[in-house]
Amino acid sequence: MSTTRKTITVTEQQDDWIKTQVSAGGFTNDSEYIRDLIRWDQANKAEIEAIRAALIEGEQSGKAQPFDGDLFKKEMIAKHA
Repeated sequence: MSTTRKTITVTEQQDDWIKTQVSAGGFTNDSEYIRDLIRWDQANKAEIEAIRAALIEGEQSGKAQPFDGDLFKKEMIAKHA
């Protein structure tokens, strides 16, 4: 995978935070920490989109039906016993 060099500006407080994360041993350098944040953000956004899609699917599936918890438990016990 090719890489692209970026120059970013952070506050002194943010720089101190990054240095602390690297010093703690979780990352070998600033770039590794920033890449990890980007990967986390990408995964988080993908998860949010999956939840949104599931909510839309649920909304479009029709009117909610009554739920009988006791009947559900009995069916699951019978199915998985």
